Amino acid sequence: MFNKKIDSRIKLVLIFFISFFLVIFLKIVYIEMIDYKKLSSLATDLWSRDLPIEANRGLILDRNGVVLADNITTTSLVLVPNQIKNKEEVSKVLADILKVSEEEMKKHVYKKTSIERVHPEGRRLSYEIADEIESHEFDGVYLVKESKRYYPYGETLAHVLGYVGIDNQGLGGIELMYDSYLQGENGAIKYFSDAKGNKINLSEMYLEPASGMNITLTIDINIQLAIERELNNVESTLKPDDSLAVVIDPNTGEILAMSSRPTFNPNNYKIYTKETLNRNLPIWMTYEPGSTFKIITMSSAVEEKVIDIYNDHFYDSGSVHIEGSRIGCWKAGGHGDQTFLQVLENSCNPGFVKLGQLLGKERLFSYFDLFGFGEKTGIDLNGEATGIMFPLDKVHELELVTSAFGQGISVTPIQQIVAVSSVVNGGNLYKPYVVKSINEPTTNNIILNNEKKLVRKTISKETSETMKYALESVVARGGGRYAYIDGYRVGGKTGTAQKVKDGVYMDNNYIMSFMAVVPSNDPNAILYVAIDNPKNTALLSSYTTAPVARRILLDIIDARDIKRQTNAIEKVRYWDDEIYYTLPDTIGKTKKEAAKDLFYYNVEYSGSGNKVIEQSPTPGTYLAAGSTVRILLGN
Repeated sequence: MFNKKIDSRIKLVLIFFISFFLVIFLKIVYIEMIDYKKLSSLATDLWSRDLPIEANRGLILDRNGVVLADNITTTSLVLVPNQIKNKEEVSKVLADILKVSEEEMKKHVYKKTSIERVHPEGRRLSYEIADEIESHEFDGVYLVKESKRYYPYGETLAHVLGYVGIDNQGLGGIELMYDSYLQGENGAIKYFSDAKGNKINLSEMYLEPASGMNITLTIDINIQLAIERELNNVESTLKPDDSLAVVIDPNTGEILAMSSRPTFNPNNYKIYTKETLNRNLPIWMTYEPGSTFKIITMSSAVEEKVIDIYNDHFYDSGSVHIEGSRIGCWKAGGHGDQTFLQVLENSCNPGFVKLGQLLGKERLFSYFDLFGFGEKTGIDLNGEATGIMFPLDKVHELELVTSAFGQGISVTPIQQIVAVSSVVNGGNLYKPYVVKSINEPTTNNIILNNEKKLVRKTISKETSETMKYALESVVARGGGRYAYIDGYRVGGKTGTAQKVKDGVYMDNNYIMSFMAVVPSNDPNAILYVAIDNPKNTALLSSYTTAPVARRILLDIIDARDIKRQTNAIEKVRYWDDEIYYTLPDTIGKTKKEAAKDLFYYNVEYSGSGNKVIEQSPTPGTYLAAGSTVRILLGN
């Protein structure tokens, strides 16, 4: 009996040990076969340290693939304090190289952390400084790749593109609005160290950074450079308070160019004020539009059939009186008897007073709403304003008639150019946009694709055709004559708006503007130019903004490959107008024959002989009289 009890106890102990070792064995099998990756990863995390490698932001390109926002590779200083052996020496040397105090550098070198990024003095280092740091070969001192945003065109398109902070985050414009797409995923060099931070002799791992998405804009860099050039000229010669220009494709809502002054260089944004950085005037600035707004009133009147612009007449005596206020015409004594087409050509305020009265406040202001005034256009840029329109219950006769010629209300440039696009494109109000597509950088697969978006219909196609003719007539016969281009059909309207301060109109302080359409019969592009308080110039927009617009239009014609046209409205010629002729072919003719054919030009001869063997410009060029033609003579 006693022996049986001993045997039972031995069996129990044996079973216990077998079970114990079986559990251990199964646990080992589980760890090795099933949980190995998880535990290995946890162990690796305890030993590994990451030296960050910053990803490139996505590129921003114009519609033709020209890079507008790029990246350049720089280096930044990263410390692993536990690996630095002589902290005093390292602090002193790095302080000398980076031109900071030794005390400041010690804060980084002695910091109780596994990895310390030296910020801001160690960021975006030049190659010379990086080479000098590397030459000392200090343990625990690392130089890592860092991407820096670079804008190859400097100030060009600055407010649209925006700018990027030191940590590669978007802070304005497209860079801010589409920051989540433009940001890439950072990589790292993964190395191994013990608990004290000492490097373990294990293979390093390289985790490659992934670049952000590329963004293609609707902008055409050739048109953009043209408006930048002209705004620079305006700034240097007329010394305005502000100036701006916008170009849009009226058939889609695509913004082809946009700029304003003052501007900034996003490569060095820190030296500018917040006001300069954040005020994209074409979408932010609000002001009384003046006579460019007459396009909207005339369109409304034609659509409502309250006038026939060709046959109905208005007599302008020079002024009208409304609710005790005198509203005068810019021409002393008035224009006399006019058709309403001539009222637009002459930009006659009393004539537009009559249009406002014929329409009435309900109809006129309903068209203001229809064309999008008083609300944001929804353009894909930050900082857009809404403008200010009179509430209908506050509109009395004086507010009605002044609104009809663009006074007393407040609009933005983007609202105006979008509304006029609708006037000339057949009555379609499109949402304006700047981003054309977002693409994956490696495969170029489209992630997002913007297309034209119809907001609503505004006027009929018949009214649009009438207004296209009327605007061309303004340039051929009226106040827009300095924007006329021989061989091309250009429509347009000037604007001269007196500025208001503290509810009072200012003396000799105007915003001068010009709205242009090319070609007027089949609109391909619309340009809006505004100059705020230009100095040393006649206080008429026809002399100030129309010539600026003409020079930009010539670049638009080239960039958009707009062909020469016939059947344009014949221009009323003035003594100072340029006259254009088609340059004849003189190659093969004698010098005497060539001189006769080139009677209207200034001819410069070179070479010897009596026969023309080459001429410049080439035959068939449309050239202004008085221009220089170069002739090469030979035998």
